[in-house]
Amino acid sequence: MRCAVFGTGYLGVTHAACMAELGHEVIGVDIDAGKVAKLEAGEVPFYEPGLAELVRRNIDAGRLSFGTSYDAAAVFADVHFIAVGTPQKHGEYAADLRYVHAVVEELAPRLDRPALVVGKSTVPVGTAAGLVERVRVLAPAGRDVEVVWNPEFLREGLAVRDTLSPDRLVVGVENRDGGRGGDTMREFYTDLISDGVPFVVTDLATAELAKSAANAFLATKISFINAISEVCEVADADAVALADILGHDTRIGRRYLDGGLGFGGGCLPKDIRALMARAGELGANQVVHLLREVDSINMRRRTRMVELARAACGGSVLGVRIGVLGAAFKPGSDDVRDSPALNVAGQLHLEGATVSVFDPQAMDNARTVFPTLRYATDPVDACRRAAVVLVLTEWPEFRELDPVSLGDAAGDRVVLDGRNCLDRSVWEDAHWRYVRLGTAA
Repeated sequence: MRCAVFGTGYLGVTHAACMAELGHEVIGVDIDAGKVAKLEAGEVPFYEPGLAELVRRNIDAGRLSFGTSYDAAAVFADVHFIAVGTPQKHGEYAADLRYVHAVVEELAPRLDRPALVVGKSTVPVGTAAGLVERVRVLAPAGRDVEVVWNPEFLREGLAVRDTLSPDRLVVGVENRDGGRGGDTMREFYTDLISDGVPFVVTDLATAELAKSAANAFLATKISFINAISEVCEVADADAVALADILGHDTRIGRRYLDGGLGFGGGCLPKDIRALMARAGELGANQVVHLLREVDSINMRRRTRMVELARAACGGSVLGVRIGVLGAAFKPGSDDVRDSPALNVAGQLHLEGATVSVFDPQAMDNARTVFPTLRYATDPVDACRRAAVVLVLTEWPEFRELDPVSLGDAAGDRVVLDGRNCLDRSVWEDAHWRYVRLGTAA
């Protein structure tokens, strides 16, 4: 089938490339001509494992192209995916939907034949219903243009796999029987469905809530173990051992019970805040209270890491050299949006520390956000003569560091494991003082 993907950010490029990989003819559309030119040349403007190769392969195969013309996209495609960002509004918790509305306002007047508009962006519940009415007003084809919602469930660092082998496909439609829109989406994803991927057809509101609720649940699980970690720290218990015990319970499971510095990135924080804002608008105030505490617990972990660094330096970091390993919010990504690692590094710098940062992928993005930090050439350079070393992103490269050779470069051999990712016994055998979140300092 022929489809257009509007928005060439993280979601849009990934979806466009993966749909081309499935055999569809795809055009990615963006108003940023510079970004489009780079993509046409096979250059992906962010790091995602395997994506650049996928883009180049499908451009070469003639199934994937990029452009700036809405006219060309409307003529070319029968299925139009909206994959633009919905960032948090400045000074508010609510989602900023201007980019979603801009796509509809530009695209719909050009739809003069039967077509399907598919929302993939994460939006507050109730958004799709309003867009249905707006498309009917603007589109010359009227009711022959249908709107469905097909939320994404991508994890940065695993986005290609999550798109080509998803846990589920969810399609929200106006009528629960699916109608033409549901049938079209079933045909569009036929290869995935034939591979056994569950295909769930539901109403628009439920589909919109699917992504928000999934992220809220994940954030709650992470914040729960971090709240228990706070108890462990004052009770002289071990949060990692406790998480292992909880993980044996099949009702709970071990995944995402790795307590530590907490979550960040461009999705979880802003999605739970947007859900909080929308729930408040709808009068579901108890959910607001729950999500507010989830967010608060998460932010407290960053403050706690700064406190541990301060304590390790004798009560003040003023004039102290600190090595920070990690800037991205998670491994496998160069994304520093709302990154706990970069936030902690920035706080220590503001308290007067000389902070040296290294990250395998996120250095350029980190420099843009915090240009006053020192950026090292490698982990050893970051830790050279450091009074304390903080591991704040759990990159495999950091797990595999040799503490003996690193100790020769570092100053006082004190490591604060903000992700509970290091082998404590190995580091202590190398004469490091090892401290991690979730145990008594």
